[in-house]
Amino acid sequence: MVFVNTRDGEPVPGELRAQWLAELHPAVTVVEVRHDLDTNFDDEDLWDAWIALFEARWPLDADGDKRGPDVYFSSEAYGTEIARRLGARAVDVDPERIAVPISASMIRADPRAHLGQLAPQVRAWVSDHLLG
Repeated sequence: MVFVNTRDGEPVPGELRAQWLAELHPAVTVVEVRHDLDTNFDDEDLWDAWIALFEARWPLDADGDKRGPDVYFSSEAYGTEIARRLGARAVDVDPERIAVPISASMIRADPRAHLGQLAPQVRAWVSDHLLG
């Protein structure tokens, strides 16, 4: 399962990002998680709100119970803490950006420089809508 966190006013609409991921990875369940939460890793109440948001969006299992992730994959430093709070095992995926030398932050900062890193439908949309 992949959560796509999104909020109003983002340059690329969250529902479109979720659609792209679902198209590119049809065997994966993609869930768009709309919110208006800030990010502050020093704010315990905000952490609680983030975890509650994730837990609220987690699907039911075959018995009708909610069950969180067994493993949480992330390239970000905060991934280990999210995994801990969800009761999952953390797996760091290329945090030094060696195998895949790009991040969403880098793409947002300079989309033109990173068009080659984007899937074809994403590249076309970025070219048409963000680069004009």
